[in-house]
Amino acid sequence: MKITKDSFGQYRHEYKYVVSDAQIALIKNRIDGLMILDPHSGDEGMYNIRSIYFDNFFNSAYYDNENGVDPREKFRIRIYNRSDSRITLELKQKVSGKCHKLACPLTKEQFEILSKGGSVPISKENDPILNKLSLLNITQGMKPKIIVEYDRVPYVYEDGNVRVTFDKNVRSSREIDGFFDENLPVRCVMPPGQHLIEVKWDEFLPDFIYKSVMADNLQQTAYSKYYLCRRFTI
Repeated sequence: MKITKDSFGQYRHEYKYVVSDAQIALIKNRIDGLMILDPHSGDEGMYNIRSIYFDNFFNSAYYDNENGVDPREKFRIRIYNRSDSRITLELKQKVSGKCHKLACPLTKEQFEILSKGGSVPISKENDPILNKLSLLNITQGMKPKIIVEYDRVPYVYEDGNVRVTFDKNVRSSREIDGFFDENLPVRCVMPPGQHLIEVKWDEFLPDFIYKSVMADNLQQTAYSKYYLCRRFTI
C-alpha cells in the first residue's frame, strides 16, 4: 500500500520542546484559563500511555529520525493506563514537517502474534494498516523493538484542533512480554526533571496559545520518543 497525502487526509503540525518541571508549572498556569483538559484525562488530569514500537532489519525508523529523512513513518501498538480493553495499531507518517496518524483496533489474538514478532495472515477483511505491517514483517523483518511509556497531561482547544500535551517521565523497556504488567521494569531516558511538551494543530495555532507556550524560549527537538528510547540499545 503506497502512503500518500490523499490516503491520509488531514495532516497536522507538530512541534516538540524539552522542558523542566518548573517550566511545565509556568506554562500550565498560563494555559489553564485558555484551554481545557482533554475529557479522557480522568480525575487525575492525566493518563498513562504505553506503546510497542516496530522497526525492520535495518532499523530504518530509528535512522530515518536521526537523519531527518522526509517522508518517514513508524508503526506502534498503543494502550492507555496499562489496560488491555483497547489495543490499537497505529501508523504515523511525517511529510514536509507535518504528521498524520492512521489507527485500527487489534484483537488480543492479533496482538499476541505481532508482539511475538509474528505476522497476522494478510486478508481483505483486515484493516490496510494491519496488512501493511504484516507484509513488512515478511519482507523487511519488521519486529517489535522497544516499549515507550510516559504520563500525559493533555490540553485541547477546539478552534484549529489544537492540543498541548505535557509528556512526563519518558521511559523505556525491552520486556515486550510484560507489556500489560503494572510493574514493568523501565529505564528513564531523559535527565532527571526533563520532560517533553508537544504542540499540535491543523490549519492554525491561535496566537495567544503560541505566546503562552513559547514565553520561555523553549528548546525544540526533532527527535521522537521512540528515538530517545532506542538510542541506548542501538
